[in-house]
Amino acid sequence: MTSQVSSPAEQADEAVVGEQRKPAGTKDVRRLDRVIIRFAGDSGDGMQLTGDRFTSETASFGNDLSTLPNFPAEIRAPAGTLPGVSSFQLHFADHDILTPGDAPNVLVAMNPAALKANIGDLPRGAEIIVNTDEFTKRAMQKVGYETSPLDDGSLDGYSLHPVPLTTLTVEALKEFDLTRKEAERSKNMFALGLLSWMYHRPTEGTEKFLKSKFAKKPDIAAANIAAFRAGWNFGETTEDFAVSYEIAPATTAFPVGTYRNISGNLALSYGLVAASRQADLPLFLGSYPITPASDILHELSKHKNFGVRTFQAEDEIAGIGAALGAAFGGSLAVTTTSGPGVALKSETIGLAVSLELPLLIVDIQRGGPSTGLPTKTEQADLLQAMFGRNGEAPVPVIAPRTPADCFDAALEAARIALTYRTPVMLLSDGYLANGSEPWRIPELDELPDLTVQFAQGPNHTLEDGSEVFWPYKRDPQTLARPWAIPGTPGLEHRIGGIEKEDGTGNISYAPANHDFMVRTRQAKIDGIEVPDLEVDDPHEAKTLVLGWGSTYGPITAAVRRLRSAGESIAQAHLRHLNPFPRNLGVVLGRYEKVVIPEMNLGQLATLVRAKYLVDAHSYNQVNGMPFKAEQLAKALKEAIDG
Repeated sequence: MTSQVSSPAEQADEAVVGEQRKPAGTKDVRRLDRVIIRFAGDSGDGMQLTGDRFTSETASFGNDLSTLPNFPAEIRAPAGTLPGVSSFQLHFADHDILTPGDAPNVLVAMNPAALKANIGDLPRGAEIIVNTDEFTKRAMQKVGYETSPLDDGSLDGYSLHPVPLTTLTVEALKEFDLTRKEAERSKNMFALGLLSWMYHRPTEGTEKFLKSKFAKKPDIAAANIAAFRAGWNFGETTEDFAVSYEIAPATTAFPVGTYRNISGNLALSYGLVAASRQADLPLFLGSYPITPASDILHELSKHKNFGVRTFQAEDEIAGIGAALGAAFGGSLAVTTTSGPGVALKSETIGLAVSLELPLLIVDIQRGGPSTGLPTKTEQADLLQAMFGRNGEAPVPVIAPRTPADCFDAALEAARIALTYRTPVMLLSDGYLANGSEPWRIPELDELPDLTVQFAQGPNHTLEDGSEVFWPYKRDPQTLARPWAIPGTPGLEHRIGGIEKEDGTGNISYAPANHDFMVRTRQAKIDGIEVPDLEVDDPHEAKTLVLGWGSTYGPITAAVRRLRSAGESIAQAHLRHLNPFPRNLGVVLGRYEKVVIPEMNLGQLATLVRAKYLVDAHSYNQVNGMPFKAEQLAKALKEAIDG
């Protein structure tokens, strides 16, 4: 559930309302310009829900924000173990920000495993709120603590707040007819209430959410609300928290408009629905559930009122097969997956290339190979997207750069697919899919016109003067073939994977025809109109940092740090990876050094070196996590000085 704010002016008004919710008291209130909070606990402790609710209230308050959910792949990892730790990091500020932050200012640790797994990321002086009830001898030994870190002085460099969260929650809910185990489950709401008090977050949205979530279990809803309020009141009354903090709304960070908090997968889902409406075509999703793409299937299944039809297939191959059939039938067809699924879909993608039908293949990348790291992020499917099919089977490839940008990327993928009659690969990743940020809801007149003209009648005249329909007669500008809907009288034509004869679409084994068709399909992709690459270079730098996809936030944050320190560096970010922008070669030639940070072992760098003969330098990371801005800034400084 997300919230909306309407404009900077209205955001300021909401800030006043937020301050009015703060109980009167004598405690010190300090203003900050930003803060990074990480909630961490066992995968059954509700950390993702807690972080999501804190994020929603922060969005409604008008702060700019960026989030990083991080959780195990197992449905229920072993309780109290390091592999079972789930965390949610939120960076929010009174100004424009780009990343979830490098290091948390505040860690909420629900058990010893959460503390041990995250303590290494904290700077000295950070605040740590620990649930002391979970620091039993057995729980500490399970993660390798021989003595209690709460007592042995190992946390002396931090501001430690020991809080018996479980005990306080059970005490707050003693009037409810709940078992102790049932009451303990609300301890995440107690922690959320405490943090909401500390940072003056609104409370009404969370209480409304809980009533809605547990509408069929009003006693559970009431208990969670009571725990939430108890956490707020504890912060207000305890002596351990002498200070609360205010982070003003980011009133100058956004253009005027209506905003909501949105994740990458949700933005992509909305973009697909918008594209189908702008094209006046039904949307068909043929998909098989796979992390981290499944949320798109879940979301689109809710929108039958917009002409959306979702089909959960028995496997990846059936999913894309159904989608390609829907494309033949005149739908805006989509299949969603992650890297392993792309491998399974590759033969049908090649069939779509041969049939020259519009089809969107959405790949939410994750760590590989094979099953790999299902809940961790990576950018390692670029070469698979480019070349992962038999034969010469080129497809356009585009990549969003932020969670909100997934909406626009979906529209752009649909534009290319529909205009050029081709399958299109859209490469998002787990970082974008699960992360969130404010998104300005566009006006309808800002959306592109994607209207499609289907073939209506004959398009070719034979030597004897008779008029016929040729399914592979091409538009001279786009090289797209006509799109004929099955059942249209006189437009019957043959489809299949065997090579087509130019024009007629009949089966052809002629060497010259195959050569011509292969080159024509490549020329169609090469001729796709994409915007020129924009370069941010205010000081005529000698070094260019080039990125793609989700590295945009960390790269931009690193570039800002370097420039504020007096360094000169240029930045450019690719959305279109096939074909590249036409001016990319000229841009690369202007710089003495080109650095390409990627969450892989140098896939874009390989393509750039091969195509432009540029000695691009790779900076790579494949640990399942996004880059940190400070880490990138250091690497780029070394490149500038080297």
